[in-house]
Amino acid sequence: MRAVVTAGCGEAEAGRSGGGLGGTGRTGLSGREVDLAVSGAFVLAAFAVLGNLWADPGRRYLVDGGQDQAQWEWFFAVTARAVTRLDDPFFTTLQNAPDGVNLMANTVMLGVSVPLAPVTLAFGPSVTWALVLTLGLGGTAAAWYRLARRHLGAAWPAAAVAGGFCGFAPPMVSHANAHPNFVVLAALPLIVGRLVRLARGDGGTVRNGLVLGLLAAYQVYLGEEALLLAATGLAVFAAGYALARPDGTGPAARRLVAGLGTAAATALPLTVYALVRQFFGRQSYDGLLHGPAGNDAAALAAFARQSLAGHPSAPGPLDVSTTEQNAFFGWPLAVLVAALLVLLRRDAVARALGLVVVTAAVLSLGPEIVVNGRPTGIPGPWLVLGKLPLYESVLESRLTLVCVPPIGLLLARALDRCLAGAELSGDAAYGRRARIACALVLAEALVPIAPKPLPAEDRPATPAFFTGGAWRRHVAPGRTLVPAPPPDVPDATPLHWQVEAGLGFRVPEGYFVGPFGPDRRGGYGAPRRPTSELLRRARDDRDPPAVGPAERSAARADLVYWRADAVVLGPNARERELHGVLTALLGPGRYEGGVWVWDVRLLTRGPGR
Repeated sequence: MRAVVTAGCGEAEAGRSGGGLGGTGRTGLSGREVDLAVSGAFVLAAFAVLGNLWADPGRRYLVDGGQDQAQWEWFFAVTARAVTRLDDPFFTTLQNAPDGVNLMANTVMLGVSVPLAPVTLAFGPSVTWALVLTLGLGGTAAAWYRLARRHLGAAWPAAAVAGGFCGFAPPMVSHANAHPNFVVLAALPLIVGRLVRLARGDGGTVRNGLVLGLLAAYQVYLGEEALLLAATGLAVFAAGYALARPDGTGPAARRLVAGLGTAAATALPLTVYALVRQFFGRQSYDGLLHGPAGNDAAALAAFARQSLAGHPSAPGPLDVSTTEQNAFFGWPLAVLVAALLVLLRRDAVARALGLVVVTAAVLSLGPEIVVNGRPTGIPGPWLVLGKLPLYESVLESRLTLVCVPPIGLLLARALDRCLAGAELSGDAAYGRRARIACALVLAEALVPIAPKPLPAEDRPATPAFFTGGAWRRHVAPGRTLVPAPPPDVPDATPLHWQVEAGLGFRVPEGYFVGPFGPDRRGGYGAPRRPTSELLRRARDDRDPPAVGPAERSAARADLVYWRADAVVLGPNARERELHGVLTALLGPGRYEGGVWVWDVRLLTRGPGR
């Protein structure tokens, strides 16, 4: 393979269409038909990865995603409600009543939740959830394929490898369990493609800048963290390419600066109001509280649980969680990438891509390098970068997401040159052997990290109290129903009950990111009030907490603060313990529609109710 790659170096520069390799000669199809077929294959692959969820979207739950599916279904339902009622899409008091939730600060992905509101209203947020993840994986792969094909001039087989890797790399599949904002990334290759056109002077600086600004604004409404990570990788690439070709980047740099200025002027009016609401509005927060979250260095070459060669246990030996397996590229791919960087060392683009991979991988190791679970005492560069504005809220292990596109494009560049070398050799037998060698090398690196279908199970049925509308007899419009305990990070099931009830009542606290403490640092959920903490202890602790006059007095004050009309205990593994605590607090409850109900209107609204 080395000889073929080296031989093709001078014949496969960016802009080459690939001739027969990319046209009709080998497939019998037109270039457009090939592109459609490849993109369709990516979408089918995404359906296969999420097949267990699609078996019954209304009942199935991605079990490796923790409580995130309930959270995202709630986001989609609340956005659809806002669209139909012309409510504020950036804020709601349906969760964390009465303080509310800053939705813009919680990545509700208005860029997809608003356009898909008709789907949510017609089929429910569970179908929207499955559709967003599926089109996210398949669409992202197709968008990177398009970039490699049209803007980098790769032949379609090489572009297909790039797209497939970028859409289905282990970090992408891991996030598909829970984080659509790191799965729906199709706008990023479009942004990269527009930057390529700007650098080449193709299409006009103003026009490209306008389109770039629109794409950047749209990405803000899909996920700002992904945009920040992409900008970081692009800045490193630009620096690496300028160092590799110092004499040829001046005109391109001037076009890029002008185009970026136009893009900023275009994007700012479209996003400034939302960003002001996010960073300075009600229930905004300053940074996100989290401890060190760097990758174990050994994880870079390990296998993810969702990969074919992955560890069967959950979590595996190096896993942080099933939703944050941000590295896990496998040692065969790590070896191949290192070899390609040596073979393509004369290629300025390959060198710049390699610099992005190395920089992002090192940054992802966090403030202290850890190897196989053992701290080394060696500080990582994240110790400095992680203190900068915006970066202080980023989980540093996610920097390996920045490695995915350059690895995919590096594979495409190498394969493109390998195929070109085989085509130009003039020896049919040699060319056939070279193509087989390329296929085998890629298979050895990529097959072990190919994704398995994500595990999903049936979720417990929602009690009839919520689905049948019995809750309406207990909770007035604009008032609060208090699940026992309120929804939180360990168990957000009550959010699903709220959605099933048509979002007809508010709930206290919840699963979201909001401000904590006087410095308003961001954290998950809400600061617990005494009664929610008491109910949490009844759910989680071995022995139920004692209830006395102080707890009953605090419960009354909390229920008044929450503006509660009813307290509801649904099916729970600790139902007996919770029932005992609630009875001690509020007296006997009433069993109705599969739940225990305590009417507290007399406590919170007085005799007139």
